[in-house]
Amino acid sequence: MHQAKAWFRPFARIGYAARGLIYTVIGFFAATAAIGSGETMGSRDALDRLLESGFGIAVAYILVLGLACYALWRTIQSVFDTDDHGTDAKGLAVRGGLIASAIAYSTLAFYTASRIRGTSSDSESGGGIADAIAGFVGTGIVSAVIAACLAGAAVAHVIKAVREKYADHIEADAAKMKVIHPIAKTGLVARGAVFAILAFLVALQAWRGGGTGEDVSSKDALDFVQSLPAGSLLLAAMGIGLLAFAAYSFTQALYRRINVEDA
Repeated sequence: MHQAKAWFRPFARIGYAARGLIYTVIGFFAATAAIGSGETMGSRDALDRLLESGFGIAVAYILVLGLACYALWRTIQSVFDTDDHGTDAKGLAVRGGLIASAIAYSTLAFYTASRIRGTSSDSESGGGIADAIAGFVGTGIVSAVIAACLAGAAVAHVIKAVREKYADHIEADAAKMKVIHPIAKTGLVARGAVFAILAFLVALQAWRGGGTGEDVSSKDALDFVQSLPAGSLLLAAMGIGLLAFAAYSFTQALYRRINVEDA
């Protein structure tokens, strides 16, 4: 049985690498936008930029595979509790977050697949599933719940960084961990900051009467940072932090314990 499940490990690692690739693009363009030579991007914008590269089709198929595998791995982690989060309130909250992550990355996989089929060739056709979710999030009470979940995710990322909880799931020697620790902490705090800003923006949407049904993405969070006093410096720091999160994702692709045998 163990050997039958082991085949999934490389696919889960491809999933972490796919996440890293997306955040590499988001972080790079956030950093360049800070100096006036680029633009901020969300996940779908980053996917569009990757698909427009010289290796667009090849990258697209790899991303569909990677994002789908990552979504499946997140589902396995949640349903079978492979990381022993438990069934208390905290454990169930973490496992709920894993399911939310699975849904988000499934949406990105569907969006990328739609680009391959040529059904999403312009900015107005961002994927039926994604658009439906965006409209649902636009309702008042759901926006409030989503905002609370995003705020919880922000706090969880910071706690995970400060307490080095990520290290519990990484199989690397002490020398490698000396390099991984600062990268992981910087990346997790930066992503936590994005979640915190998104929580604020979605809560604001709910307070204003349920919003307009418009999607709120990481691009909106980065644009908000840029609009603040000393916004360029803050955006540059955020871009560097998200590049660190990309590096952390690649680290997970290499060293993360994919304990499918516990499923």
